[in-house]
Amino acid sequence: MTDLHLPLDRAAGRLSAQIAAGFRAAVRSGRLTAGTRLPSSRDLARDMDVSRGVVVAAYEQLTAEGFLVARRGDGTRIAPLARPDAGGPALSYPMPSDPEDGPFRGAWGVVPPQGTGPFHRGGEPFPCAAADDAHDYDLSPGNPDLSGFPRDRWLAAARAALRTLPHDALTYPDPAGVPALRAELAGYLCRVRAAHADPGRVVIMNGVAHGLSALAGLLGADGHTTLAVEDPTSVRQLPMLEAAGVRTVRIPVDGEGLSVEALARSGARAVLVTPAHQYPTGVVLSPSRRAELIAWARTVDGVVIEDDYDAEFRYDREPVGCLQGVDPDRVVLLGSVSKSLAPALRLGWAVAPPDLAARLRAHRGRTDLGAPVLEQHALAEFLRGGAYDRHLRTMRRRYRTRRDTLAAAIRENIPGAVVHGVSAGIHLYVELPRGCDEDRVVDAAARAGVSVAGARPMRSTGRADAAAPALVLGYARLGEARLVKAAELLGQAIAPDARG
Repeated sequence: MTDLHLPLDRAAGRLSAQIAAGFRAAVRSGRLTAGTRLPSSRDLARDMDVSRGVVVAAYEQLTAEGFLVARRGDGTRIAPLARPDAGGPALSYPMPSDPEDGPFRGAWGVVPPQGTGPFHRGGEPFPCAAADDAHDYDLSPGNPDLSGFPRDRWLAAARAALRTLPHDALTYPDPAGVPALRAELAGYLCRVRAAHADPGRVVIMNGVAHGLSALAGLLGADGHTTLAVEDPTSVRQLPMLEAAGVRTVRIPVDGEGLSVEALARSGARAVLVTPAHQYPTGVVLSPSRRAELIAWARTVDGVVIEDDYDAEFRYDREPVGCLQGVDPDRVVLLGSVSKSLAPALRLGWAVAPPDLAARLRAHRGRTDLGAPVLEQHALAEFLRGGAYDRHLRTMRRRYRTRRDTLAAAIRENIPGAVVHGVSAGIHLYVELPRGCDEDRVVDAAARAGVSVAGARPMRSTGRADAAAPALVLGYARLGEARLVKAAELLGQAIAPDARG
């Protein structure tokens, strides 16, 4: 149907991604409204002169993201929850001399001082006091391959930025981040994560941990005294959230992701989720749960905080687009380069509704005056020149090979173990054979020189007692041969329990 006006650049390739982007733009502009029936994949493929598989892939991607719904006998339609953008210009906010004046006072309240405390998100590792130097095989999760950091390309980007920066750019930065980086990130996130982003919605943070801490303070000051979090989740995020003055309530995760039904019963009006690749189980929030979560947020006037900690690393298909792209006025997207480049850069971002973006900017202006300028310009140049995309392609190939190697070695050396989750990220969730004692396995593995994390501490008390024993294994930092050896040693550590 040519009236759909879906432009294609055949020379650019990735036709299914172009079709999906065209549909998203049509929904966001209001040209395609909720309930609109779309042509069949066969008819659209014929009209656009592409293979049916190209259209099927686009429809499947949009259905997974929540833009489309498909029912037997009713065809494919624009999802009921899909809404056009409200419109209006992108934010532009000069910094007033008094942070309490100007556009910074809004519905989100005044930001209290940033909380502190130990923290470990799927996307933000917190350095442990006890390093695992004694372990020959470090399978602890959350660590990228730091040897893969593109030093030469980063140095070239930094030099290019320094050559062109005017002297005035070296003064105190805009607390929201340098405009060049916010513009590049907005374009990148729209292109790669199907986000709804413009520079006015982007606020540069010192990683996801910093963004989450700031948001927790905002929510607490605004009356959101309870924040729902996934169960299981990383153990180190909870003290940090509590230090920010927010009470947390645990919401169970199953094979489809967060239980929205349980979330609705919790009484919380704000929730932190990892929908693209749940940490630690590795499941993807299902299309029906995505729709339910957005509907919940609209019903309770709630907020969804989306931790997009490793969405760049999906190996079997295109990653599901972010939730923020479905409802940018209800969802705050948090991301960083900690997994894709290196945690040491301390560069992350929040893509937020306009009022919250202004509050986050004001928070940075009052607490730390913004992020380091030179690193921001270097990252902007790294994105602009295509070096970031090239680096990600390299790391995807490396991590996919390592994931496949470790998963195969576990199946070979640990009979009865089950690897859960999609082919993505830099960790595996491995359910241990029946009869295994998780704590004993972790200790035995450590004595054999293999550092692993047990899943029990990541669950709330009641769920930990009922759940099967499991390990969370990071594979990014070891080569294939060492991963195979680590799996052999792990199998030997498990063997006594498996026999018992």
